[in-house]
Amino acid sequence: MNKIAFFSTQPYDKTFFNKYNADFGFQLDFFETQLNAQTVALIEECEIVCVFVNDIVNETVIKQLAEKKVKIIALRCAGFNNVDLEAAKKYNIKVCRVPAYSPQAVAEHAMAMILTLNRKTHKAYNRVREQNFSLNGLLGFDLFGKTIGIIGTGNIGKAFSKIALGFGCKVLAYDIVESDEMKKDGVSFVGLEEIFKSSDIISLHCPLNDQTKHVINKTSISFMKESVMIINTSRGGLIETASVIEGLKEGKIGYLGIDVYEQEEKLFFRDLSADIIQDDAIQRLMSFPNVLVTAHQAFFTNEALTQIALVTFNNIKSLLTQNDIENKTALLV
Repeated sequence: MNKIAFFSTQPYDKTFFNKYNADFGFQLDFFETQLNAQTVALIEECEIVCVFVNDIVNETVIKQLAEKKVKIIALRCAGFNNVDLEAAKKYNIKVCRVPAYSPQAVAEHAMAMILTLNRKTHKAYNRVREQNFSLNGLLGFDLFGKTIGIIGTGNIGKAFSKIALGFGCKVLAYDIVESDEMKKDGVSFVGLEEIFKSSDIISLHCPLNDQTKHVINKTSISFMKESVMIINTSRGGLIETASVIEGLKEGKIGYLGIDVYEQEEKLFFRDLSADIIQDDAIQRLMSFPNVLVTAHQAFFTNEALTQIALVTFNNIKSLLTQNDIENKTALLV
């Protein structure tokens, strides 16, 4: 029986992985703690580790995993910017991921953030509960006819474009590879600068790498329309937080919705309601009335968690039995 050590696990991880393990028969060890150089010591007689977006899988950790004879690092997510792939190659450890689980889950959450920020439903909900039925301060705008710019047109970007088109929006998109399918739907591919200049709403759906890190920065914000709305359900590092705070203070950014945050590994997936949060940047962001923060929940649907469990298990099974994965986008190393 092969043992899998899960890190950064939540109750729902245990529920879904235990449920679908009946068809695979792995031995599952769940650890709530993050994987890092100190917590590697928790692994005992285990060839497989399963990690999430905020686990630290750098060369130091990978070297320790190799010393413990770990053969597979399985990411139960699509992003892999937290894993040193070159170090994994160096120490002969296979790395796999879940390249697509439910693109609709993230795309729908991005639209939910747009609608919430625009129509201020979160504020209206609290007002009515206090028997305040005034409409003052709740003014929104029609999405119909507005221009939405999408940066990154993978599975999630494509799903989001269909939703935006369904609202009657003009959709612009930027990616290094243009999608013929999206063009047929009516999406116009343009340069990145044109996205910044022409969009009423900008939604980020690209991976985090050297080219996309801080794609939202002081310079790009200067190109944007007054009162632009920025939505990020992808990776926190796409946004330079200090520049966005300045944009909000100056009124250049009219709305900000983030489901991810550059320093989220210290905050998200934890109950810190009784703690003093030391991160001044996130505290400043949450102080703005036109900022909506959710704690990396865009993926959090029944369908997505089901797919994450099944694909993760199938990836591991394929690597153990065939030393390969049929879906090549799932195998990183």
